[in-house]
Amino acid sequence: MKHLFSIKTLRDFVVMIIGTAIFAFAIVYLNIPNDLAEGGITGITLILRALFGINPALSTLILNIPLIFIGRKYLGVRTFYYTIVGTVALSFWLAVWQKIPIVIDLEHDILIAALLGGVITGVGSGMVYRVGGTTGGSDILARIVEKYFGISVGRSLLIFDSLVLVASLSYIDLNKMMYTLIFAYVFSRVIDSVLDGGYSAKGLLIMSEKNEEIAPKLMEELDRGITFLNGEGGFSKIDKRIIYMVLTPREISQAKEVIHEFDKNAFISVINVHEVLGEGFSYKRKKKKLFG
Repeated sequence: MKHLFSIKTLRDFVVMIIGTAIFAFAIVYLNIPNDLAEGGITGITLILRALFGINPALSTLILNIPLIFIGRKYLGVRTFYYTIVGTVALSFWLAVWQKIPIVIDLEHDILIAALLGGVITGVGSGMVYRVGGTTGGSDILARIVEKYFGISVGRSLLIFDSLVLVASLSYIDLNKMMYTLIFAYVFSRVIDSVLDGGYSAKGLLIMSEKNEEIAPKLMEELDRGITFLNGEGGFSKIDKRIIYMVLTPREISQAKEVIHEFDKNAFISVINVHEVLGEGFSYKRKKKKLFG
């Protein structure tokens, strides 16, 4: 508790406030005018708005109260406070944007509205999730599923949202629902992209009899660090040294050329890396001196 309210926490709250502002902007100016539904609690608030005229800013707060306390029980004190901030901020921005008369003219192209809405809401929600926050609702359930079952937040939300989307057929037709599904898919993919770090990277596993010669050449040519992993041949039972390194996608072909200089039969496995923290990725590499 003594470290709960720190500079980092304040910074996280600022990110959450900006993220919820972006999310609410898309809901008010893209989803509602184009009759695009939403998933989770936000989707339920849109149903209540369409059928009973209840302001989403108000229903967001009311519906989230029990879910916030569920989050307190399963996700801890920190998430409890973060969820309160996210929920209140979302409700605030929904109220604010509804009072500002902005019209986004897409020439009645619902497909563009769905794609644009999915991208913008995904970025906004991704910013909130990236600092460990939620905007309440199905966000809380998705984070519980991620914590205990390892299913990504974006994928969990797609499942939860689908249930609410079916209920949304009570006020939109099937045609609008198809566009809403496009919106929901883009939304989930953008969230995962934001959570993955926003920096594309690949992991390279190299198994060769010439690894001792390949490793220094890779470090020299690509200016990337390498790690030797100890392995054992499943059939031969011979100990092997495996090279592991992380590269940007554009460096893969260069790495393959270096490897094939020494061993054209080397076994190379390229794997997706979801997030990279460290020199050359999350911060700049040290500059080499020109002389000496």
